[in-house]
Formats: sequence, C-alpha cells, structure tokens
Amino acid sequence: MTDPVELAVFQNVFHSIAEEMGAALRRTAFSPNIKERRDYSSAVFDGSGNVIAMGDDMPVHLGSMPMSVRAALDKLTLEAGDVAILNDPYEGGTHLPDITLVMPAGAFYVANRAHHADLGGVYPGSMGLCTEIWQEGVRIPPLKLVAKGVLNRELLALLLNNVRTPREREGDLTAQLGACRIGAERMTEVVAKYGMARVAANVTAMLDHSEALIRAELERLPAGEFTAEDYLDDDGIAQRPVLIRVTLAPSPARLCVDFTGSAPQVAGSLNAVAAITYSAVFYVLRCLLPEEAAPTAGLMRPVKIVLPEASVVNARPPAAVAGGNVETSQRIVDVLLRAFAQMLPDRIPAASSGTMNNLTIGGVDPRTGELFAYYETIAGGSGGRPMGDGVSGVHTHMTNSLNTPVEALEYAYPLRVRRYAFRKDSGRGGLHRGGDGLVREVELLAPAQVTILSDRRRFAPYGLQGGSEGATGRNVLIENGVERELPGKCNINAAKGSVVRIETPGGGGWGGSPDPQTDRLVGFL
Repeated sequence: MTDPVELAVFQNVFHSIAEEMGAALRRTAFSPNIKERRDYSSAVFDGSGNVIAMGDDMPVHLGSMPMSVRAALDKLTLEAGDVAILNDPYEGGTHLPDITLVMPAGAFYVANRAHHADLGGVYPGSMGLCTEIWQEGVRIPPLKLVAKGVLNRELLALLLNNVRTPREREGDLTAQLGACRIGAERMTEVVAKYGMARVAANVTAMLDHSEALIRAELERLPAGEFTAEDYLDDDGIAQRPVLIRVTLAPSPARLCVDFTGSAPQVAGSLNAVAAITYSAVFYVLRCLLPEEAAPTAGLMRPVKIVLPEASVVNARPPAAVAGGNVETSQRIVDVLLRAFAQMLPDRIPAASSGTMNNLTIGGVDPRTGELFAYYETIAGGSGGRPMGDGVSGVHTHMTNSLNTPVEALEYAYPLRVRRYAFRKDSGRGGLHRGGDGLVREVELLAPAQVTILSDRRRFAPYGLQGGSEGATGRNVLIENGVERELPGKCNINAAKGSVVRIETPGGGGWGGSPDPQTDRLVGFL
C-alpha cells in the first residue's frame, strides 16, 4: 500500500519539474507573448502517455496536451535524445500557433506547448478569419525536430522560411527545447534517487487517487440528465449564432458528457477540435476537486464524452480552427458550468467574460524595416460567485495568461497604449456582483493589418440564481477622431495613427439582490 505522505511528496516533485520547465521557457524565450504573457504550458507524462503532472499554466493547453503526446507516440519511435514537434489540430494539436514539443525522459516523457505569435498563413499572427486550415499557417504533423541529439536543420529551415518573424520563432523554439531538456534531466534525477520501482508505484497511485477523487464527486451528484446551452455570437463569416449544447448524465460509476445538438462545424475559424472539447471537460472536472488534488489522467477514467462528428465541438478537416482554441473553448466551459449549476447551485459561479478578446496587429516596423506580429488576449470580468463578488480584469477559465506590460509592448512593437483601465459597471449585479472588464486602446505607429477574434458582443455572460447578465463587449476603430464600431470577428487594414479600442465583457452576477446602480431587485423585476 502506498504511503499517503510519500504520495504527496512525489506529487509535488513532479509538479515542481513541470513548473521549472515553464520557468526556464519563460526566462529564455524571445517573444513578449511567451516571456511576458506566459502563453505556454508544461507537463510530465508516464511511459504510456498519461499525464501525471502539470504546471500552473494554461488549461486549454494542459487538458489537450495528452492528445499531442499520444499522436507523437503513435506516429514516431522516440528514443533518448529525440524531440518530437507538432501543431496539427487534427493530430493532437489545438490551433496552429500552439507548437508542442515532446521529449523522452527515461521511462517517462516531458512536453511543453507555446503560442507562437506568428506561424505564417494569410494574416499576421496566424489568427485571422479563415475558411480553411491551410489559410491559417504552417501545419506540422508529428516529426522529429531533434534525432539522437542532432537538430534537424532542414526541418527548422522549412518552418522558419514560412513565417513572418523567423528570428523570434527560432528563439522561442530554442527556449522550448531547453525547457524540455531540463525536464528530462530532472526526471532522470528522480529515478536515480528513488529507484524506478518506487517511482512507478507512486505514479500508479497518483493516477488511481485522481480517479478516486472524481468518483467521490460523482457519487454526490443527483441522478438524472441535466442539459444546458449557450451561443457563440457568430463564426465571423455568417452572422448567425452558433449553438453549443451539453447534457450531463452522472452516476456513481460514470459521467456521460454528451454534446449532441451542438451546431455543425462552421465556415469560419471558430471550430474546436476534439482535443479542445476534451480539455474543457478536464478543466471543469478539475475545478470540482480540492485545490491540492493532482490533475492526472486518472481524473478522466470514469468520464465518457460524446462528440458529434463534424460539429463545432469536434471539427474535421479542412475546417479552420484558430478561434476554436480561444473562443469556442470558453463557451464550452460556460455551457458545462451552466449544466453543473443545476446540480451544484451553491458551488458554481455565474458566467465570466466568456472570450479571450484576441487582438493581433502585424505589419512592417519602421524602426527596423522588419515584419512584426503582436498578439495578445485581453482580460475581462469573472462571474459573481456563491461566496463573493467576481474579480475585475482577470483572465478566466481556459486562459491563464498575463497582459503584455505597456513598457514591453511599446518597446517591442510600433504601437502606443493610449488607455488601459477597468470598464466601470460592466460587471453586473446580484447578491454577488460580476467583475468588471477592461478597456484597452492601442495606437498604430505604422500601417498594419488588425485581426480581432472576440465574442460575447451579442450574447451576454449569464447570471445565476437570479443575478444579472454581464455587459457585452465592444470593439472600436478610431480614425481621424471618428469612431467606427467593429464586428466581434474581423480583419481590417488600418492606417498609421488609427486607434483600436477593445472593451471587454464583465461577469454575470450571482444571486438576486438589490442592484446598487438601479435600486431594483436584480433577477426578479
């Protein structure tokens, strides 16, 4: 029988390795998106590809990374000194800017994923409104970037020749390689210190413990079927709402998560591949467990996910997918939490902003004459909670990144931040108010292409238990002092001196109570 104290020690050992990998990546990366915003994730896997530890990183990366590792193990024979690279959403990836590296670490594997600020394609930043995946950028199947310690320079050259910012891409990939090597070294040290038999026994116990914890939660849930739905505003091509529906059917032995009824895959880039939907389910279930619980593969053992083929939650080629990773993932979480709120009304918060408010700006930097690609997600308000108000200006749910500090942004790009503030009263009332969103204004100091992928501009973040909806977001272009409202999803060419303003949604309120702004009973009048 495994000693629970020893189990906790190993759990923290593996977690610290994933965290050290992330710290090394952050310190050595070239791009502000990784160095400043921390748009990366690291994890440790057993010999069968089961995740056993994750860094405190991006849920949308972490929950889907096991599928990338699985794809690499299925397609390649990885030996000591090898490193696999991939980003193909239809072979374990999420969207093309997210590049995953997988490296053997003795009897284990380590992996990291980082969002590269440009990976080619039609639009700078590789996050534009496309209708086919080939328009979105370079698509990399599982390949060996490093074989027996030797870098595949031909593969690297092919990749760098198809992106707008090759120096930055090479620097970020090198940082990812270094982080993997550190993880592999630490895992080798752990096995040398404790012995393989002892390490393997504790890995098995960790997986079993995660399963036991989630089964205990399932036993507390009421029997029945609990259905919820919500909408994406549109796919950026057709101005029609996109339905996401889920039915939860819990039992002590199994939880069935059925997305039947969700919309077919769409023309625009809001399609989520299966790995994204899996990661959203993983994230929500992890939120039901105690904070100290290890997020291992064992958590998903009693879970069955039903995904309709060629749907917006299980897209098939050649569907474009850039926004599925960042926008549809958030709506999947909203729908899951809305369904769980029917079973656990005193534990589930109201909807948060429900969008990553993706802003990409690319062009030629007049200071250097070289191409640049700026990418950022902009925070919003979190939903009111049973135990208190929501938080203002925070990245929620499937994102866990930071902002780009104004000084770093203006140093790296021909851009100027004109305004950065809380969006007052965008979080709405209830017993516990939702948090406020943000307002961020960016001035272009050179002509550029601007891409916005955002949502909750039409369908507001929902309140729960009588709380009000949060405010919807807005996108505005200011040219020569004239404001023009932009769609939630768009590609535009903007002149030097133009200002892009993003107003992000606030969180919904939780619980009915007098609203201090209107002195009305929110949710009841």
